[in-house]
Amino acid sequence: MNFIVNILSLGVPFSVALLIASLGEMINQRAGIFNLGCEGIMAMGAFIGMLVPYAAGQGGQVPQIYNVLGLAAAMGAGALLGLFFALAVVSFRSPQGIAGIGLQMFGVGTAGTLFRHFVGGTQSIPGIGSLPIPLLSKIPLLGQIFFSHNILVYLAFLMAPFTWYILNKTPWGLAVRAAGTHPRAADSIGIGVNRVRYQALAVGGALAGLAGAYLSLCQAKMFSDSLIAGRGFIAVALVYFGHWSPLRIMGGALLFSLAQSFQLAIQGQGINFPYEFAVMLPYVLVIAVLALSRKNSRMGPAALGKPFNREMRV
Repeated sequence: MNFIVNILSLGVPFSVALLIASLGEMINQRAGIFNLGCEGIMAMGAFIGMLVPYAAGQGGQVPQIYNVLGLAAAMGAGALLGLFFALAVVSFRSPQGIAGIGLQMFGVGTAGTLFRHFVGGTQSIPGIGSLPIPLLSKIPLLGQIFFSHNILVYLAFLMAPFTWYILNKTPWGLAVRAAGTHPRAADSIGIGVNRVRYQALAVGGALAGLAGAYLSLCQAKMFSDSLIAGRGFIAVALVYFGHWSPLRIMGGALLFSLAQSFQLAIQGQGINFPYEFAVMLPYVLVIAVLALSRKNSRMGPAALGKPFNREMRV
């Protein structure tokens, strides 16, 4: 029983970075843009998020306000990178796949370079600690699994229904979905398709930056070149796995994170199992699930990946 509880209690916080980044990527894709540069934005968010409290305390204890400022700075940096990507793919109509890979390389490379320049080497920070919910955290089993984490874990799981509401029940959400489904019709009723796509990429970039900052401030409490470890690409895959639905994406993020916590639990229990296969398990699971769900997957936004030019009728 303890083995299972450990897997579940680790899986919930492990899913947060994937969930936040996937929700941001889903907003991008709902607007008609797929962003393979999510990994690079997460790397920049992770570095900037830890740099603020590190610079304030030089690795020592610092007031929590600096952690909040780190999260805000990471979101700001992510939004700027999202706008930079929008300039390339919306205004200049560059191929989205190639531009996304370029953004990924730029973000990862820049974060690593700035880290070595300003920090120099691996440095731990106090980060954001856990905030058990009174009473609920005392519930046997459930308290440890769901109610004994840091505040970003709770906020991340509230983001999924909130994002659903924004996309389905607000005028801006309708504009985003129209821009990704039928941009020509959206333009004909006065929706600024390119403006909406800029906004969606800024929001998606901010969420990717927040996801990266979560890894450095809440989970690892440090930064390294390998901190993101492919989570940006997994986030893109989870959007397809979740059929562009926030609640299904949340389920996919939990599935992947449970596989990750399972391989850590195996190592922690000293079970005689090849380490390399254990590390590989979460990524193999994502590939397998995507392959098996392909036939039943719903088509994505009709204009996904297609640049919009109101001067052309094609």
